[in-house]
Amino acid sequence: MTAPDPSTARIDGPWIDLDVRANGIRFHAVECGSGRADRPLVLLLHGFGEFWWSWRHQLTALDDAGFRAVALDLRGYGDTDKPPRGYDGWTLAGDTNALVRALGHTEAALVGHADGGLVAWATATLHPRAVTSIAVIGSPHPRALRHAVLRNGPQRSAFMGEFLGNQLPRTAEKTLTRDDGAFIATMFTERTTPPFARTDEFAEMVRRNRSAVQIPGVAFCSLEYRRWAFRSQFRRDGAKFLRLMNHRLNIPVLAARGRDDRYIHAETVSASRYFASRMTYAEIDGSGHYAHEENPGRVIELLDHHLRLTL
Repeated sequence: MTAPDPSTARIDGPWIDLDVRANGIRFHAVECGSGRADRPLVLLLHGFGEFWWSWRHQLTALDDAGFRAVALDLRGYGDTDKPPRGYDGWTLAGDTNALVRALGHTEAALVGHADGGLVAWATATLHPRAVTSIAVIGSPHPRALRHAVLRNGPQRSAFMGEFLGNQLPRTAEKTLTRDDGAFIATMFTERTTPPFARTDEFAEMVRRNRSAVQIPGVAFCSLEYRRWAFRSQFRRDGAKFLRLMNHRLNIPVLAARGRDDRYIHAETVSASRYFASRMTYAEIDGSGHYAHEENPGRVIELLDHHLRLTL
């Protein structure tokens, strides 16, 4: 079977595709309208096993609300370049910081899900002048997540099995891509609510992401995010990164999770308060780990209120 071409991440809709060079690579990005630099910039950062399309609902709604919303294929995903290195916390934060300027702005609000949320936390901490606020969904602060995995048995059980499996060279890549990306279907089914898993929206979500993970290079690159997170725990660079992340943000932070999320637990997300003096915690009804896709209307309401705090 022929692997999907990266161009398959360019999906027709009420938006346009951008190619943006930042931090030494080319990023594929999507926005509604064209170069609205007079509007506040909102960067939408997807999670593991997805691509920009996961923000399709918020992309159009935030544009209608007067923001310049730009959804990215993160480094190594979709139609963005896939270099063999650069999946450490510093480089990923540097990507976002550079993208703000490459898009013609000096600052932006960041919205991230899962791994994209971790990038948002890191960017806000390491490049504070570029970030006006962050909103994260199912994505606790990196130090809060590490503490929970070490000290909280239920959170460790929910998180560590797949995470450790991601560390196996070549085997993990084959797991992601075999049987037409069946791993993605299983992951989404386990982490969404049963009612949503029976919808046509869920079926399309699975189909598109099964295809996207089979784009050449995506499986390796997406796993490198998690491999660095694991390897760095035993190296000097990881200790230094966690020391730098031991900093309390003073910008507005929205930390949300699906009320029925069995992967990232409520106490893990709410513990992020220690690292954010202006944090609002919210639970989203009728959703699991993918709240922005399972209950997009409520997520849009929360984001609109949150983003207006910085205007």
